[in-house]
Amino acid sequence: MQVLSVLSHLLDYPSAEFVAAKEDLLAIVNESSISPDTRQALCAFIETQCAKDVMEWQAEYDGLFERGRALGLWLFEHVHGESRDRGQAMIDLIGQYKQAGLELAQNELPDYIPLFLEFLATQGEDNARQWLSEVEHILALLQCRLEKRDSEYAIVFVSLLDIAQSTFDLSTLRDQVNGEKRDDTKQAIDKEWEEEAVTFGAPDADSCPSAVNRPSESQRKDQHVPVTWTDFNKQAS
Repeated sequence: MQVLSVLSHLLDYPSAEFVAAKEDLLAIVNESSISPDTRQALCAFIETQCAKDVMEWQAEYDGLFERGRALGLWLFEHVHGESRDRGQAMIDLIGQYKQAGLELAQNELPDYIPLFLEFLATQGEDNARQWLSEVEHILALLQCRLEKRDSEYAIVFVSLLDIAQSTFDLSTLRDQVNGEKRDDTKQAIDKEWEEEAVTFGAPDADSCPSAVNRPSESQRKDQHVPVTWTDFNKQAS
């Protein structure tokens, strides 16, 4: 599903290369199976973002996804937080990737959503839809939080839920999100720094990946990988 690769790049750090490929990316979206209204809104979002100065787009991205944890682009952070269960879930997901022939770089986290979508883009429509259905509650949570911030990035998650053919009830989740306190304010960030222990040495496995690593050419296409999320708690934070 090429459209998943487009969505992957939309959620990764903005680049001039993405802007240069705009017409090709719009063609992929228009040929996808996404519903017409969502497809139109997604194309409008791509047009809007690509019309901006790249540095302006990058600043917008930083303000959304790199301030606080509410909009973090790591699947398991919204389920396990910093608990030990997150580490085991990482190992299980890496195992799934390896079964499909995908090897990750040493500092790359398997639950980084852009990487996850690049992987799904190689796995065939039915299998990709099944994987997305497994994490629909996280995708819905991120959509609702972006809507609360009046961010047009919400359409990316609307599109993912559309591909998953999700019937997730967003009304209760929106009520929950409306009651949340923002964690990207100066006061909230200062408090986070005060409470976080200082560590020294090399970066650990939780460091942010700098870019998406695409599956290698040797990875088998349309491979149906069994979906097994060990201890995957569907109660999103």
